[in-house]
Amino acid sequence: MADKKESVKKEEIKKPNNNIPTEKELLGGGEVSIIKLIDALVASAYEARASDIHVDPEDKEVRVRFRVDGVLHDSFVFSKGLQSEVVTRLKVLSGLRTDEHQMAQDGRFKVLVKPGLYVDIRLSIAPTYYGENAVMRLLAQEAEQEFSLDTLAFSEHNQKIILNAIKKPYGMILATGPTGSGKTTTLYTIIRMLNTPAVSIITIEDPIEYSIDGIEQIQVNARTGITFAAGLRSILRQDPNIIMVGEIRDEETAGIAVNAALTGHLLLSTLHTNDAPTTLPRLIDMKIEPFLIASTVNIAMGQRLLRRVCNDCKVPKKIADSEIKSLSAVVNPEFFKAKTDFFVGKGCNLCEGGYKGRIGIHEVLEVTDAVREAIMKRADADEIHDIAVKEGMIPMIEDGLNKALDGLTTIEEIMRVIHE
Repeated sequence: MADKKESVKKEEIKKPNNNIPTEKELLGGGEVSIIKLIDALVASAYEARASDIHVDPEDKEVRVRFRVDGVLHDSFVFSKGLQSEVVTRLKVLSGLRTDEHQMAQDGRFKVLVKPGLYVDIRLSIAPTYYGENAVMRLLAQEAEQEFSLDTLAFSEHNQKIILNAIKKPYGMILATGPTGSGKTTTLYTIIRMLNTPAVSIITIEDPIEYSIDGIEQIQVNARTGITFAAGLRSILRQDPNIIMVGEIRDEETAGIAVNAALTGHLLLSTLHTNDAPTTLPRLIDMKIEPFLIASTVNIAMGQRLLRRVCNDCKVPKKIADSEIKSLSAVVNPEFFKAKTDFFVGKGCNLCEGGYKGRIGIHEVLEVTDAVREAIMKRADADEIHDIAVKEGMIPMIEDGLNKALDGLTTIEEIMRVIHE
């Protein structure tokens, strides 16, 4: 029930000039309760296809930004007086301590955004110079159900390698890339493909992003002693066929994961490396013996997310000489001799600056005999990369350029990824 403190006049919410829709839902009538404000804020973010909501306190106001297709946009400005009420409401929804203001807190809650559809929200609150902020990650079950290797934009070449690797009864399937590159979504997609009544699948995650019927999912909880390593040890006593570990973060988890893959389990996990070839030396850095890596890793998948060019306003564009020069540092210049017709979005009322949605670019490194030999010699990532390309790996940048030629993304987006 909204009381006087939970109500704020419409004038206290200022909307800057931007294209984010559904602000009428956010404003409501003459007065908006904090309860309705949070619900409407989430609904607005969902309609805008946002993956995250940032509630950032400043000196005289609170700035709200939505991350759409990987890029943050200013969306609303709240009066400073709303800051504590918004944060308190989020804490109540997540079951967090409302009397604690100097400590970071994490939680989850759900919001009904339309009949029959709840958005699961992961909340992180931290104390800042201007008071507590809040960052919300939106996890819509509806969207997650639709993913397949096709919708994740894996090329036919890469799909064949993945399908071959997941048919094996044991070994490791590793997804690599920076935070926010879609690694977990790729693993969830593979897990769904493998999920049949004939196999036992157990995961340990931090956090559990989506619930999947028929799969046992365990949440990491340091307070109760369930770390990735301890949880993985426990899972091995539960007679699983397939195990998913949210992330290999340390030497202990890496060692247990390799042992699990050696003893007849198919193990899926993620690692924070820049590309697929770097994954193998990274495991050596984690004190895993090269012969164990060579005999357990089936494939390493490197990936990034690029903004997808808007289909409603895209037009052909010739690649500039300066762009060819920049890209030639990482792609064979021969690639551009017969391929200079790309696309760009002009911008329309259906997209954000010529882009709408995101698309993955990938490289899938299959551990062949030649790659195994390189691992045994403790070869560096560059050497492994060159051998993998000779063995048929399509580098991530080349995969991106092929998608740009197909009109799925732009040269500018590929340049941005290279720069990063």
